Amino acid sequence: MKHVQGRNGWPVLAKCLLIVGLLLQANWVAAHPPGLSSVDVVIEVELLAVKVTFALQDIEAFAPMDSDLDAEVSNAERDAAKPAIAQLLANQLRVNVDGKDLASAEPGIVNYDDQNNAHVEFRFEPSPRRQLLVQSKFLALLPDGHQQFVKIRDVNGNTLLEKMLGRANDQVQVEFDLVDGKQQVSGHAWFAAFIDFFKLGVEHIVTGYDHLLFLLALLAVTHSFWPAIKIITFFTIAHSITLALAGLNLIELPSSFVEPFIAATIVYVAVENLIRGDHPKGRHWLTFGFGLIHGFGFAGVLREMDISSGDTGILLPLLSFNLGIETGQIVVAAIVLPMIWWLNNKPEFSVKFLKGCSFMISLMGAYWFLERTVL
Repeated sequence: MKHVQGRNGWPVLAKCLLIVGLLLQANWVAAHPPGLSSVDVVIEVELLAVKVTFALQDIEAFAPMDSDLDAEVSNAERDAAKPAIAQLLANQLRVNVDGKDLASAEPGIVNYDDQNNAHVEFRFEPSPRRQLLVQSKFLALLPDGHQQFVKIRDVNGNTLLEKMLGRANDQVQVEFDLVDGKQQVSGHAWFAAFIDFFKLGVEHIVTGYDHLLFLLALLAVTHSFWPAIKIITFFTIAHSITLALAGLNLIELPSSFVEPFIAATIVYVAVENLIRGDHPKGRHWLTFGFGLIHGFGFAGVLREMDISSGDTGILLPLLSFNLGIETGQIVVAAIVLPMIWWLNNKPEFSVKFLKGCSFMISLMGAYWFLERTVL
C-alpha cells in the first residue's frame, strides 16, 4: 500500500513542477516587465517646461544609434543620435494649451544618465490659463504593456496632477481653476494617481518573477498559517523600509548591485531548502535581511519613471505603489499556500515537492545572476 501511494504521489508532484516550469519558461529572459517612462510638465509664468524620460532600449528601434553596425554603441554614437531622438519625440508629443496645439519653442535638449535612460527637454509657449492637454503618441509604437507616468507641477514645484498613461489611454487633459490667485486642477486628481500607482504595484509583484520565486522558496518550507504569516510579514516590513528610503533618496544603491544580489537571494534560499529541508532555523530573520535588498529592487520602478525625489510629491506614489505590492503579494500567497501546505503535510509528497521545486528555483536564480553580471 505504501508503494502505491508513493507512485500515485508523482503525478501530483509533476503537476506542481510543471506549473513552476511553465511560469519560468514563459518569462525566461526578463524578471521584470519592461516599458516604463515619464513626462514631467512644469507650468512656469510664460511657458511650459516638459521633460520626457525613456529607456534607451525603447528608443533605439526608432532612432538607431549603432551607426557602424559593430553591435556596440559608443559615446560618440550616442551623442550623434541626440538630434534624431529629439526630433522623434517632438513629432510624437502633442501639447495643447487653451485649445491650441503648440510646437516646441526650440529643439529638444537630450541628456543621458547612468541608468541607460534618455531625458529630452522641451519648452512650449505660452503657459495655459484654462486648459492643458498632453498626448504621448509615441505609446502607440511601443509594446502594449508600456506605461508612462505624467506629472504636472506649478512653478513652485507643487504637484497639480499625476496620471499613468498607456497605449489605449495616451493623453491627459486638465482644467484649471483659479483659487486665491493660484492655479488648481478641478476634481480629485490625487485619487486617480493613487489608483494608478496601486495598480502598478499589483502588476509589478504579479509579474516580478524574481520576487515571486524568492517568496515561493521562502514559503515552500511552511506547513501552516502562522509560520507563513511570519515570513510574509517580515518580508513586507523589510522591503517597505528600503522602498521608502530609496524613494525619498535617503539611501541609493546602484541597480548593477541590487539586481544580481536579488538573484543571489533566490539561489541562497533555494539551496538552503535543499540542504536543511523543511525546518530551517531563523527563516524569518533571513527573510527580513534579504527583503531589504528586494525593496531597492521595487524602488527601481519609481526610478525608471524618474519620479524619485526628496519632496512630498513622492509620498502618494510611494504609498499606493507599496500597497499594491502588498495586495498582489497576499493574493499570490493565498493561491499557492493551500497547495504548499497540502503537499507538505503529505509525507509521500513533501520531500519530493520541496527538493524538486527548490532545485528549479535555484536554477532560475542562477540564470538571472549570470544574466545580470556576465551575460
